[in-house]
Amino acid sequence: MLPARLILLAALVLPGALRPGVALAAPEKAAVFGIELLDPGVVGGRPPRPEESRRLALATDELRKAVAAQGAVESVDLAPQAAEIRKEAPLYKCEGCAERIAREAGASLAIYGYVQRNTNQILNLSITISDAENGKVLRGGQVVIRGDTDETWLHSVRWLVKNRLFAEPLPNRS
Repeated sequence: MLPARLILLAALVLPGALRPGVALAAPEKAAVFGIELLDPGVVGGRPPRPEESRRLALATDELRKAVAAQGAVESVDLAPQAAEIRKEAPLYKCEGCAERIAREAGASLAIYGYVQRNTNQILNLSITISDAENGKVLRGGQVVIRGDTDETWLHSVRWLVKNRLFAEPLPNRS
């Protein structure tokens, strides 16, 4: 017989481990792409300013951490696809290239997003999770960022992951 302390530890560390008939699923592989910038006020687009680039990288890192913390998804390494990602950017409007790149990287999910700058202090963050095989959008969400600070960007990413992207299990994945 297992000691009560060990059983409690297993229940805390391995949710579902002690319920009969519940198997622990391996995390799905996901390509978590960098968050991009959309500035509709600039005709023809523009590269992000240094401060925007830093915040986009910060938000991307937070997205990867928040997705990994969910436990149902494991990020794949996208370094070998870096040239292809740069060529196809922006991914939010490339019509299926994110899913193709995700498949090539060995992922079954593509997670990508962008920040739309409306004014200096009001931005929108949109993140989408799609099936890499067929391009079907499985989950998506958008949140308004009020205030252009590191903390407002990070809070927005965390809120979207928790309350929109993984509030419930992904459709046909649980």
